Amino acid sequence: MVKQKRTVYDREFSQACDDILRLGSLVDQAIDRSIQSLAHHDRVLAQQVIVGDAVINELRFRVEEACLALIATQQPTAGDLRAAVAAMNLVVDMERMGDHAAGICKTVLRMGDEPLLKPLVDIPLMAQCAREMLNEVLKAFVDRYEARARRAASRDGELDRLYKTIFSDLIEIMASDKDSVSRGTYLMWCAHNLERIGDRVTNIAERVIFMTTGDMRELSF
Repeated sequence: MVKQKRTVYDREFSQACDDILRLGSLVDQAIDRSIQSLAHHDRVLAQQVIVGDAVINELRFRVEEACLALIATQQPTAGDLRAAVAAMNLVVDMERMGDHAAGICKTVLRMGDEPLLKPLVDIPLMAQCAREMLNEVLKAFVDRYEARARRAASRDGELDRLYKTIFSDLIEIMASDKDSVSRGTYLMWCAHNLERIGDRVTNIAERVIFMTTGDMRELSF
């Protein structure tokens, strides 16, 4: 009987993990496409990302429901219970990442035909860093690899430094040209959304560490 329950748990949790990886792929794509829409003033692409956020939301709820059912019916303990709880938490953070990508696209729509205040250099670097962090922390979750989770979270400092550079540059431009304030603010919003994605990755890393070690604490680098 115990072996049968174990088989059911493994099968159903494996399906939940597949959905988590699919969710991660959708979020990664949303981040990439949001920056493309910003760089090219592509309002059609921006609208597609915004509409597509509903699919991310739906998948998040499906994973949560599956994990709740797994806990209720299979009554996992120790590491298995921590894994199910971690999965429920990390899909919430990934769904929020989708919201941040959609937020960038909403800014693109709000910009209309206004040209970018400055060429995009650091914002695409922020997006690339955020995507790499997400990919790394999801691998850590699947492999149950604490060191990889810590490595992913440690890059949040890199993301923060890029954000501070962008913020400082934009403030300097806006201070010298009051007509640039609205366009500068748009880019600040976009950079802030990317900075928040890094914070979400750190949250996931904390859950992966909890899952693998039972140690729940805030990461700081």
